[in-house]
Amino acid sequence: MTAVTPSTTRTSTIRSALFTGVMTICSLTICVSMLVSTLQDIKQQRTALLNELESYASIIAFNAQSSFAEAEKTILQAKVEFADEQENIFDDYAKLEESRLRSFAAVPMFHHIHIYRLAPQTDNLQLYSIYNARGLGPYPAQFDKVASYTKPQLSNNYIELSQEILQNDQLAGYVFIRASQQELKNYIQNRILFDLFIIICALLVVYLLTRKLEQKFTAPINQLLQLVQKVAKDKDYQVRAPQSSIEEFNKLGKALNTMLDKIERQLIQQKQSETEIRELYQGLEHKVSERTLALKTSNQELLNTLATLHQYQNQIVETEKMASLGQMVAGVAHEVNTPIGLGVTASTLLQDKLTDIQRAFTEKKLTSSQLERFLTESKENLGIIYRNLDRAASLISSFKQVAVDQSNDSQRSFNMAQLINEVLLSLRPNLKKTRHQLLVNCPADLVIESKPGPINQILINLVMNSLIHAFADNDQGEINISVAISGTRCQLMYRDNGSGVPETIKKRIFDPFVTTKRGEGGSGLGLHLVYNLVTQALNGKIIFNSTLGHGVEILIDFPVINNSHQQRN
Repeated sequence: MTAVTPSTTRTSTIRSALFTGVMTICSLTICVSMLVSTLQDIKQQRTALLNELESYASIIAFNAQSSFAEAEKTILQAKVEFADEQENIFDDYAKLEESRLRSFAAVPMFHHIHIYRLAPQTDNLQLYSIYNARGLGPYPAQFDKVASYTKPQLSNNYIELSQEILQNDQLAGYVFIRASQQELKNYIQNRILFDLFIIICALLVVYLLTRKLEQKFTAPINQLLQLVQKVAKDKDYQVRAPQSSIEEFNKLGKALNTMLDKIERQLIQQKQSETEIRELYQGLEHKVSERTLALKTSNQELLNTLATLHQYQNQIVETEKMASLGQMVAGVAHEVNTPIGLGVTASTLLQDKLTDIQRAFTEKKLTSSQLERFLTESKENLGIIYRNLDRAASLISSFKQVAVDQSNDSQRSFNMAQLINEVLLSLRPNLKKTRHQLLVNCPADLVIESKPGPINQILINLVMNSLIHAFADNDQGEINISVAISGTRCQLMYRDNGSGVPETIKKRIFDPFVTTKRGEGGSGLGLHLVYNLVTQALNGKIIFNSTLGHGVEILIDFPVINNSHQQRN
């Protein structure tokens, strides 16, 4: 048997649990709230920056539209028809637009600004004006991509966007802006550093408040803990818990004081009880010694009586066996007397006929018809004598086999169906007085190796039990005996449709002296004998089932050796 070791469980103090819990909750709350606030602020700043760039782009597009309109107006007024001259006029206005764009040097985030004009003759974009921040080189023209930047494009360091230039609701060109995100990044970095500073300050305040709250809660607990340890160590139940400023700890202290009061009273009562018990114990020792001697004497007498009862029970069981055998002997004797009496009557009649024939023969008066009649009657009488003597011999042979089996517990090979028929033939005197039907379902060639003697006694006791008890108020009952073989086990099922067994004695049906015919000739040993024969002689088991008014069902299962296949071979 292996020893069971207790499982180790991690423990923590209230102080550490309270500190950890409060710090964790506050830290998570502060960090999450600051994170959400920072992300929301960054999102708003990025949106504001985009809106600002779009506003600048709209202003530049408006100025560019005015420049395009002024250039076209100048061309119309001057009636310039040559393309080169028209381009020169647009170049002049483009330089004027570039001077305007240089005013955006005051906005550090602008790195590059391009204004593209849609040439009316070719519908191709032409670079109209350019602005490059101081210290930065030119940025490649974005003829192919400028139309895709109408939705701002954000990279790691830059924001690129474009704005359409409309003239008379028609596309006249684009404004392209490439701005730096460094200002936004600096803002984000400063905001994160500021948030970290706020978080650290908040956590420091929370730490100090938690330590103070921890001391407020743990101080009363430590007082109560010291009190309990003192009580456990010194067994001093007169100490009491002090009052606390916290209501819950105050209630706990009052409950502890109440418990100590009860323990103190119980200890006083226990001491008084121990004194009384000690006095009673001293008085009981003498009585116990006297009673012990008396019990020893009574136990010895009970053991002697029990041994005597066992002897009487065994004698009664043997007497029951002999009684059943005696009943069978009386029945067989009565049954044998009938064929023997018929044989004696037929032989006496034959002897008288023979005397008449002999007299007629002596007096020489014997006729052929008289001789023929004598021979016919002699043949009939001899037939009667033979049949009845054969019947008597069969009865005696069956009784002899049953008697031998009952008195012999040895194991042998026998035909099960023949054994059942011999038992029923020996019970014929008891059965022929009734109109009960007895049905046997057993293979005719079933040969097994077992103890026929106990099986004989079991069947006789079961049938007699049904005749005496089950069919006491029934003139036409039915008994069914069936036998089946399953491997090395034989199942003998016995059923009757009699009165059944009351529930009051159903569980004690196999106990000795249990009967419903007490005072009417029932000994109560029939089924007790059956149980002993099945469990001890046959080494089997028996199952009893009955419902009052619906008969009984008894299953007997015992080991056998099936020799039927050897008989067939």
